[in-house]
Amino acid sequence: MNQLPPTADVVVIGGGVIGLTIARSLALRGVRDVLLVERARLGAEASSAAAGMLAPQAEADEADDLFSLCCQSRDMYPTFAAALREETGIDSELDRTGTLYLAFTDRDQTEIEHRYDWQVRAGLNVQKLEPTEARTLEPCISEGIRGALKFPNDIQVENRRLLSALIASNEKLGVRLMTGTTVESIRIHRGGTEGAETSRGFVSTGKIVVSGGAWSSFIRVPDAAFPKIHIEPVRGQMVCFDSTGSPPIARHVIYNPRGYLVPRRDGRVLSGSTTEHAGFDKVVTATGVHSILSNALQISTRISDLPLVGVWAGLRPRAEDSLPVLGPCEEIRGLVFATGHYRNGILLAPITGELIAGAIVDNVVSLDLSAFSPDRFTGVGLNS
Repeated sequence: MNQLPPTADVVVIGGGVIGLTIARSLALRGVRDVLLVERARLGAEASSAAAGMLAPQAEADEADDLFSLCCQSRDMYPTFAAALREETGIDSELDRTGTLYLAFTDRDQTEIEHRYDWQVRAGLNVQKLEPTEARTLEPCISEGIRGALKFPNDIQVENRRLLSALIASNEKLGVRLMTGTTVESIRIHRGGTEGAETSRGFVSTGKIVVSGGAWSSFIRVPDAAFPKIHIEPVRGQMVCFDSTGSPPIARHVIYNPRGYLVPRRDGRVLSGSTTEHAGFDKVVTATGVHSILSNALQISTRISDLPLVGVWAGLRPRAEDSLPVLGPCEEIRGLVFATGHYRNGILLAPITGELIAGAIVDNVVSLDLSAFSPDRFTGVGLNS
């Protein structure tokens, strides 16, 4: 789109995986006039920089509300990916081989035992492997391994193909996609949303979804009752190897407490990542790459023979308590949040789309959103 429309039934701010999934869910529920506004290019930020791991069991230290939400969303992925392929013809390359979690140190081994114990007690699908069993599954694993867990339900998706499928689906469903447009503020009148002021003018709407990722806090909302939400960028650097022409280095996602290897069908192997509070600077650093390479080589010495073909960085959106911000704002009618997904944007996309669309179309706020309400930040300063 080149021209901002004067009105919309719903305006979705942000064109990453979260905004695109919400817009699609709204259109599938019959909302005819959905406008998605993106400051740059669709999916160009954290969504395309991610590794596409759908691995809540490998990453969680305990069973809490976020873990439950992540597992529900992971389990939606087979249906979600299949529907997108049916709609668009684009295969998101959902790979259900599973994830291996490796221990190389005494501390790693303690973490493995802890994860195994609480997840077995919770009735989750997890398997304990001896080092020889893990290396039988993946011969590339270094001989220094002390133990491993296998998470058969922790899977992966090719996040960039997923983005392409979501964009194509939205276009097919008639969602209006406006790129290169910054939403500067949300206009409030008598306790409800009136519209959005953008770099291309004003669009009138009674319903707005804030899903702007790390840039969400730049949107001004001039209302004293508005819960002031601060979303900060957290940089994550990534490295990409090319194993094309060689036997596949691995079939599983291979994870340890310091990072991971993610094999792709086209022969690429992704490795990451860092966690850096560096503002909005997406620069790739020697220190960051060195850290990633060191961990990758600990996981598998075979990495040393692979060409390094790419490095990049993305900015994860983190709220002050590291939990996503999801659901309607109680004090302002029509204002809904879907941001702060931090490390779980790709993973949480399906369930976020369904729950946010349900809240808007059916006016039903699921209990699954109660722990993530934007109203938990009432009284907190925007930049505090």
